[in-house]
Amino acid sequence: MEILLIEDDSSVVSLIRRGLSDLNFNISVALNGLTGLEMARAGNYDLIILDIMLPGMDGLKVCQNIRSSNRDVSILILSALDQPEDIVDGFRNDADDYLTKPFHMDELRARVSRVSRKVTVVDKVESPNNLNFSDLLLDYDSKIAIRQDNEIILTATEFRLLEYLIKNQRKVVSRVDILESVWGMDFNLSTNVVDVYINYLRNKIDKGYDKKLLHTVVGMGYVLKEIDEVKN
Repeated sequence: MEILLIEDDSSVVSLIRRGLSDLNFNISVALNGLTGLEMARAGNYDLIILDIMLPGMDGLKVCQNIRSSNRDVSILILSALDQPEDIVDGFRNDADDYLTKPFHMDELRARVSRVSRKVTVVDKVESPNNLNFSDLLLDYDSKIAIRQDNEIILTATEFRLLEYLIKNQRKVVSRVDILESVWGMDFNLSTNVVDVYINYLRNKIDKGYDKKLLHTVVGMGYVLKEIDEVKN
């Protein structure tokens, strides 16, 4: 697996290199945000480990710029910013994962290994062309959604969230279910990242349509099902 580490602290770089050395990953390093962005655009990486407080360009802007051209690469933010709003900001900028400093190497290894397993599965299994629910289509080839012939541009996280909801259509899924399945782990339950992304997705797939598909079940979670909007 190819990893790009964008980190300006040489001691952290050395720690991560040592901690992942036995996993036989290829680790490239950028010491500032601008160089990291250039390397991300030029290379073919499976995972980008990204600090936020970087010289040249901060990590959130780097993440935004990477996502403008690459929806598939996994991005793990590794930052000393540890407040709930910092974590939410990371996901709003479409990071896949967020780990705060100081961190335990075993936890970083587990998260990196999870990405490695996903890469292996993707390499071995041919993805279907699309998923359908009602008049909504999720296209794997173009990485977009289509509803009533309207193309809906999705971020990588929105795509995974909608994929999960379609695969669990008509089933109420909790915030914990979504965190574990879409983000791959159990974040602090006070984090409202799920609600933020549900609202993003609802504005894209339901706004302007009479038939609403994404619904909140108070106290339980969310469900994708067909309920015609009542018209007065």
